[in-house]
This record gives sequence, C-alpha cells and structure tokens, in this order.
Amino acid sequence: MTLRFYDTASAEVRNFVPLLEGKVSLYYCGATVQGMPHVGHIRSAIAFDQLTRWLQYRGLRVTVVRNVTDIDDKILAKSEASFAPDFSPEPGEVAREEWWALAYRYEQEFLKAYDTLGVSRPTYEPRATGHIPEMHALIQQLIDRGHAYPALDDSGDVYFDVRSWNKYGALTRQNIDDMQAAPDADPRGKKDPRDFALWKGSKEGELPPPAGPRLGAPPGWHLECSAMVTKYLGTAFDIHGGGLDLRFPHHENEMAQSQAAGHPFANFWMHNGMVTYQGEKMSKSIGNTISPAEMLELAPPRVVRYYLGQAHYRSILDYRPTSLQEAAAAVERIDGFLAKAAARFDGDPGLADGHHGSSSAAVEAFCEAMDDDLNVPRALAALHETVRAGNTALAEGDDDAARNAMHAVILMTGVLGLNAVAGSAAVSTREAEALGVLVEAQLSARAAARADKDWARSDSIRDTLNQAGVVVEDGPDGATWSLKRD
Repeated sequence: MTLRFYDTASAEVRNFVPLLEGKVSLYYCGATVQGMPHVGHIRSAIAFDQLTRWLQYRGLRVTVVRNVTDIDDKILAKSEASFAPDFSPEPGEVAREEWWALAYRYEQEFLKAYDTLGVSRPTYEPRATGHIPEMHALIQQLIDRGHAYPALDDSGDVYFDVRSWNKYGALTRQNIDDMQAAPDADPRGKKDPRDFALWKGSKEGELPPPAGPRLGAPPGWHLECSAMVTKYLGTAFDIHGGGLDLRFPHHENEMAQSQAAGHPFANFWMHNGMVTYQGEKMSKSIGNTISPAEMLELAPPRVVRYYLGQAHYRSILDYRPTSLQEAAAAVERIDGFLAKAAARFDGDPGLADGHHGSSSAAVEAFCEAMDDDLNVPRALAALHETVRAGNTALAEGDDDAARNAMHAVILMTGVLGLNAVAGSAAVSTREAEALGVLVEAQLSARAAARADKDWARSDSIRDTLNQAGVVVEDGPDGATWSLKRD
C-alpha cells in the first residue's frame, strides 16, 4: 500500500506518510455561517469525507477538525441590517436577530445538509468565538517575532507584515509585488497595502479585543483557522484541506502567519475543485446557481451524494440539468444488483469460501484508484464493472461469483459513503432485504400464473409492482426487476 496525494504547496503528487505512524491529522475549512450552504461547501465536505473514509479503510486512525467561522464582517452586517426600521427580510432572514443567533441558525442548516448527505461528523468542530485567547496568544507571538504590528493610524487594528516573511506567496507561487492589496481595512493604517488584518480594533462604544468579538470588531478570518487548528492538531499536522477558492488569500495567509510564528504547520495542502453550471461559474446575479436544498428536491440524498462525489476531487464538477438523472441511473444500477443479490442470498453478503474471482480483482483495482490521489472516477469504474459482472453471474446461476460481487459492491459503496446517507435504502439493511424477498415472492407468483397461462393474473402482478416503483423485465432466463427511476 502506497498512498499518494497531490500537495498544492509542492505542486506534485507525493507519497503520503503520516507524521505519527498509524495516525492522520486532518483539518479542512468548514462553514462561514453567514447564510445557507451552497453547493461548493457541500462538495468540499463530501470530498474530505471520502478522504477520511479511505484513510480509515487503510487502517489509519484519523482525527478530523472542521471549523465553524461564526463571526465575520458579513455576519455582523446582516445582523445589524436586521435591526433597521426599514428592514424587509428575504426568505430565510429574521428581523432583529443578534449576530450570534444568526450564526447559530445557519450553522444548524449546514449540519443538516452534512448529515442528510452522509458526511461524517468530525472529531472536533470548533467555533471561532470559542478560541479568542488562542488568537490573542498567536498575535502576541507574531508581534514578538517582528511579523505583526499595531495599525499606524491608532485604530486598534493589528496587521501581519507580509514583507517581514520572505516565504510569503510560497503556497500559490506568487511574487508579492504582483499581489492585490488586502481589502480588509483603510490602507493608511498599514505599512504595505498587502498586509492583512489579524485583529480589527474596537469601535466607539464597544469593548476592546480581550473581551471578545463585538459588533464591528471581529478577529481576522485567517487568524481564526491558524489558532484553532494548532489547538486541536498541534503546530505540525498532516493535511490541511479546503476549496480551491481558498488557496489565496486565505490559505496563503494562514500558512504565512503560522510558519512565521514558528509552526511547521501542514505537511500536505489538498484543495477540491469548484462546481460550475454548464461550464460557467455559478453566480446569483446571472441566475445560474443551484443549492443543495434544490438538488434534494430533485433527487434522493444518495443520488445527490453520488453526483457531488463522482468527479476527481481536484477537477471542476460541472452541473447540467441532466446531471442528477444520470447520477440516479448509476445509483439504480448499483441498487438493482444489490437488491436482486440480497433476495437470492437472503441478504447475506459473506464471501464464498475460496472463490474470489473477478470481484477480488475489482476490489484491488478500486483500492489502487483510491490510493492514487483519491481517484474516485477510476474507483467508480471498478464498482460498476463489478455490478455488471454480478448481474451476469446472477443470470448464469453462478452463485459464488454473484455473492462475492455483492460483497465487493457493498464494500466499495461503504467506502464512498453511499450507504451512510440519511434515509439510505442500502441493501445491507433489513428494509431492503425485506423488499427483495417480497418482490421475488411476487415474481414467483407471476411465473406460476404464466405457467398456467393465467395472463390476466400475470399482468396484474406486474402492474402492481410497477405502481410500487418496481420495473419487471422478462428475458430468456426469466424475469428480473429493478427500482424505477424518478
């Protein structure tokens, strides 16, 4: 077994060896809870959930930290706007809502989306507001080392001095003079317009920073992550993940301030690709967006998870109006085989002794794909090849091969998290086993009716199954069935 992942910092696929033998420390950027989750948030969570599940399958103990940014300028601005006399709430907004209540409400929406789509809960999910002392300590370290300074205009802001750190720009391989100015405050308070805020000073009528974040004075976004990850994973850890859009400035600034404080920080940086709409960047202004909630109105959770997790994590995932239909067809092929196999073997997925055959080769191909920078498309190809081989084995009466294919498919879908989705009808459950037994009983009754030339009875059974969402197909070896696509 050789695990290999693409490291953004070195721009190459490298062998992955944990810093501590048998253990992996993973941090990935979670929600900034200023609004409802969008599809990019959920794709990222599914990608790092697949990574976590694969590391666990390979026998590694994984500690996962996913942060919640529950204080930032947009959260504060939304809250402040809700108190205005002329406030006219849009769907999902609440009048006169304190910033902490707004943040908590949207945090619950993220958790609901994660849970619905089978994203495992992290080991720790710290909120930024719970780690103010750690942020102050990190700021002091940076000031003491000559990498941070109070604002020149006495505003109370504190900035990171980018020119004091000669490795600034290393993550994204940029020259500092080619970078845009940081947009977070009045440049008159900075030594360099690219310097970014570590803390924003209190305004009139507010408490100073040591008392915690107040309206109009949140901590620096980049600082929050550095403070939280080091508290839970230490100053050196294995993997830092997040969406590709976070590489700059967020992750560049995180890495700079953490290393400037003397922390080795992340050994690997992994970034998932964006989601587009028919080849274009999603934008509310042009109306080409689709939210996770909208997807879940169009398709069951397992189908949505399959779609969002089917591409290579580093590639662009393009959404088209037919995308969920195609994902549904793929899921139905998997479920159709598993349901028929479960009925044949009373739901027992155990391997037939000494008879592994092509299923063993398929699992090996699946594992090789996942080891190779989490290549899910190749892994899915192995999964669907096993489904095809399993259907052939069922049709030919090769029970050993069919049983082993069933075992392999359950293993692969489990690793990909397709059996962990809320409401999943995975065939390893009692419900699916019962469905298979009931359908097969109806097909046996139909076969008996056809043998007696009772065509009316035969048609009635077929129609009843069809109304229940079960499609019956007659072939030379008898009838087969599958679940109807929505």
